[in-house]
Amino acid sequence: MRAPRLLIAGLGSLVLTGCAAVAPRPVAAVTADALDRDYAATAYGQFLAGQAAVNHGETALAAGYFSKAAGLEDGADRALLVTRTFTSALLSGDIPRAAALAPTGSDGDAGLRRLGALVRGVEALATGKGKLARVILTSPDASASTELAAALLVPFAAATAGDADASIASSTIKGQPIGQFFAALDQGKLFERARRYDEAETAFRALIGKGDPGGIASLNLGQMLERRGRADDAAAIYASALARKSDSPDLEAARARARAHRPAPPLPSIRESAAIALVAPATALLAEKQEEVALAYLRLALRLDPTLDEAWMLVGDILTTNLDESGARDAFARVRPGSSQFLGARTRLAWSYQNGGDKAQALVIARETLARFPDAREARIDLADLLRVNEQFPESIKVLDDLIGPQPQASDWRLIYMRAVDEAQSERWPDAERDLLAALVLRPDEPELLNFLGYSWIDRGVRLPEAMAMVQKAVTLQPQSGAMIDSLGWGYFRIGDYPAAVQKLEAAVALEPGDPDVNDHLGDAYWRVGRRVEATFQWRRVLTLDPGPKLKAEVEAKLVSGLAPQPAAPARGAAIVAAN
Repeated sequence: MRAPRLLIAGLGSLVLTGCAAVAPRPVAAVTADALDRDYAATAYGQFLAGQAAVNHGETALAAGYFSKAAGLEDGADRALLVTRTFTSALLSGDIPRAAALAPTGSDGDAGLRRLGALVRGVEALATGKGKLARVILTSPDASASTELAAALLVPFAAATAGDADASIASSTIKGQPIGQFFAALDQGKLFERARRYDEAETAFRALIGKGDPGGIASLNLGQMLERRGRADDAAAIYASALARKSDSPDLEAARARARAHRPAPPLPSIRESAAIALVAPATALLAEKQEEVALAYLRLALRLDPTLDEAWMLVGDILTTNLDESGARDAFARVRPGSSQFLGARTRLAWSYQNGGDKAQALVIARETLARFPDAREARIDLADLLRVNEQFPESIKVLDDLIGPQPQASDWRLIYMRAVDEAQSERWPDAERDLLAALVLRPDEPELLNFLGYSWIDRGVRLPEAMAMVQKAVTLQPQSGAMIDSLGWGYFRIGDYPAAVQKLEAAVALEPGDPDVNDHLGDAYWRVGRRVEATFQWRRVLTLDPGPKLKAEVEAKLVSGLAPQPAAPARGAAIVAAN
């Protein structure tokens, strides 16, 4: 859990106070409703209520509290509260309110003014005031010459104002090749809007020739050609893009549409295209881990086009990262049926309920999604995963059986591995062992497979030379994995090399201090080397780490009686030592 952060806004480096990653809960218990009535009526009481609301992901509610606090304050304190109201409104998606509160002139620092200008410019665009938007976005505050988001919006402001020539003027985004790509892409779109089709085609083909990341330029060129009645040419463009990028649902759908000569997608409105333009810098910011600024840009994009499914998906992902499951669910639920993003949104929605503790609802959504998309591999895998984490192993196995089919060797090793986990948990070890061996044929150097099978053999006391070799290889491949080092340490314990077991298990606990099984193993090893006090300490620690019922009972018994007398040393001999 991360600590709350102070809400000081700046366009280039936005630090948002109070976007703390804590699980949402009813705010009433910690806000003004729970404060003394007289105290709640003070500016400070409203401020505390607003801060608590932000800390719990309730940015819209926070904006209301900060606004009330600002109405009760004067001077510098009021200015700070207005700033907090502005940023809370922006993050919650209340762009009209944020625009009304946006700093101007000499208010705040330069970064805050840039953000305020961007918000005001977007609001002007959203309300059809193209001339005003252009003035704001080209003002010194907006810094369109250096700020990517403002620079990308200026041509759309010109188009909204009816100035077609200004809208298609070349834009130069200095030092930002990705930004320059999207500026050129937008120019192609605006050429089409200005009915300068040859120039639009030239612009799109130039971008395709430069690599066309994600097939975006190909998709836009193909859609324009379809609208021009050139469906066969469009299908060829889509096919060529798919040859370079085979996993694009949008390109696949577009190729199928063009080949069938179905109606072309309509020309996006200026607002819709401007919204898509804002997603580009938001995505770049996400890649740089600047999630708060990205969220602000996405909220602005959704003000321009509330149906932009890609933006809703990204908003949901950001809120999920910040543990705002309620907000994330709302975002994922906004993705429209029929969208290429819809299946992914349903998957994320199910996991949001799972992470929020409503496991039954998560499974309901996953089953409904599979019923709606019976041929979707992603929907089956999602349901199997949810069944597994909810310990409904037999049903998970059935779902995976359908995915894997009668010939595991022709399937994906990951699916076989998932089924092996389910089978092991269902006390079907022979089936799990068979699947693990089959998966290893397909992926012989996969650390997870090596560790799972090796540890399972070690725990059962069988095939110890092979098992030790497997877990040693896994540790070599992933030397920082506490779980894999634990397997190796437990292997040494099983073959009777207790000093080596202590050494490895201490290293494993250092990497996985909260794992009850690893701590239990170290306690056993300490006991065998005569370090009884430390063994008791480790076993007591296990009971604080939420062990399962079986492990809890075993540890409680050991705390009473210790380990059973040491058995005779296993006949490990030189072969086992050599294997390690």
